[in-house]
Amino acid sequence: MSDVDLPTLLNRALERRLPLLAQWHGEGSDCYRLFHGAAEGLPGVTVDRYGPHLMIQAFHHTLNARQPAQIQTEVDAQLGSQFEEPLTGFYVDRSGKGAQTVALGDPAEAVNESTCRELGVLYRIRGRHRGQDPLLFLDLRAGRRWIQHEAKGLSILNLFAYTCGLGVCAAHAGATEVVNIDFAQSTLAVGSENAALNGIKTGISFIHSDVFPALRQLAGLPVTFRRHRGVPAPSNYARLEPRQFDLVVLDPPRWAKSPFGTVDLIRDYPSVFKPALLATAPGGRLLCTNNVAQVEREDWLDQLRRSAAKAGRPIKGIELIEPEADFPTFDGRPPLKMVVLGV
Repeated sequence: MSDVDLPTLLNRALERRLPLLAQWHGEGSDCYRLFHGAAEGLPGVTVDRYGPHLMIQAFHHTLNARQPAQIQTEVDAQLGSQFEEPLTGFYVDRSGKGAQTVALGDPAEAVNESTCRELGVLYRIRGRHRGQDPLLFLDLRAGRRWIQHEAKGLSILNLFAYTCGLGVCAAHAGATEVVNIDFAQSTLAVGSENAALNGIKTGISFIHSDVFPALRQLAGLPVTFRRHRGVPAPSNYARLEPRQFDLVVLDPPRWAKSPFGTVDLIRDYPSVFKPALLATAPGGRLLCTNNVAQVEREDWLDQLRRSAAKAGRPIKGIELIEPEADFPTFDGRPPLKMVVLGV
């Protein structure tokens, strides 16, 4: 990366963002992507604002010793007048195993924990935490914007909830009930913090469970598990009664394996889609995502259509959700694909 003209690439990206800042700030948002390297000349590098934090991430190659500070300097010079206070910079090197986070400037003065605001909703952020990913995925803003307009009066099931950004957004928008399910207690705890930050005390729940057994129970399907000689059947999952929801949000990771099943968005999206479909009430909707760049959107949609027809719940309508302006896709093929299905 030493040969890359980073200042020029960054300046071009920041010039594209400058006209958008007034819109974002006017909507009550202070978190957005400032540099999307995959489309703006430096794949594997991203620069995001999260409230008072500037988050620089490198996924494929380590930035050299000067580049993180160089990025911070360029952002401060071009956009600093748009911010209420100087941003605290964090550089996250994710090019190896795990994530190595370094605070830029004086580490003793780095504010590690704070909040950011998106579309008027508050979310917890941390410069450093035990996981690798930021506590809010900014590319899902388009989905949260859709939820904000559609959630009022609905019962909502939020699967692979992570820190429950979509679920908290739905509750904030007036959903009658939001059920968030995730395997990690630590991320659900952040989701509970997010609800409290927004004064949400009722109508939202957080279920700590592997998604497969929880979802299959809700869908009225038997819970299955991988049989291994000498290994007893898993018993540590939440017991739930079958029921259906007005809206099911299905935002699975690219790949994950558990005793109850495997999430594989390339080879077997239907393994999570079919039970999610069966947990959706007739006349309801699913908001589905696929974050694998090499999966073509039309191929994925065709897979969803065939899976729904085979399950006896054919898709009646399709609404695409396009990425927002800070996630440019100059080839028209966004890595994160989002679709709302009427069933």
